[in-house]
Amino acid sequence: MSSRVITLPNILTVIRMVLIPVFVSMLFYQRFGWALAVFVLAGITDGLDGLLARRFDQKSQLGTILDPIADKLLLVTAFIVLSLPSIIPPPMPRHFPVPFWVTAAVISRDIFIVVGSAAINIVTGFRRFRPSWLGKINTVVQIVAIVAILTAAHFPGLSGYVLPSVYTIVFASALISGLHYIFFVTRLLNEERSSDE
Repeated sequence: MSSRVITLPNILTVIRMVLIPVFVSMLFYQRFGWALAVFVLAGITDGLDGLLARRFDQKSQLGTILDPIADKLLLVTAFIVLSLPSIIPPPMPRHFPVPFWVTAAVISRDIFIVVGSAAINIVTGFRRFRPSWLGKINTVVQIVAIVAILTAAHFPGLSGYVLPSVYTIVFASALISGLHYIFFVTRLLNEERSSDE
């Protein structure tokens, strides 16, 4: 793992973070088509930075920290802004804005994992946290959900058919992946203790 700061994957991650205020601005001005384009561009940079890091051996300590932070900032910001009643102009399409219980589930899961990881680190000194496979699936689910929500905002006729299922899947994914992480971290702790013996 390199300690380099300026690498192409890290630059792409920073670009993704810079795109967050652009994305929010597009939502604020109700340019949902542009917001969708910016979000998709951010998603492309997410895929590229990991691919380039592996392909050109440019994995770095900074990148392992920045990449998940950029992902969570983008997704949490998207859910929060899309939950605001004023973000969709009247007449508001069905199932808008994003229900608060969906956004609360998304945010609560991340807070639960961050606080839990910090507590475990303080008590045991364990630092080898890594995302679980269900956590990765949850991230994909949230990305697809934001694309679907923005598409429905741009084409309101789709909202009644798509959004109820999207909201339910996002909520269930956040809940299940959050609970699964408890067992995942427990297994990592046990593996480390076994290797130390």
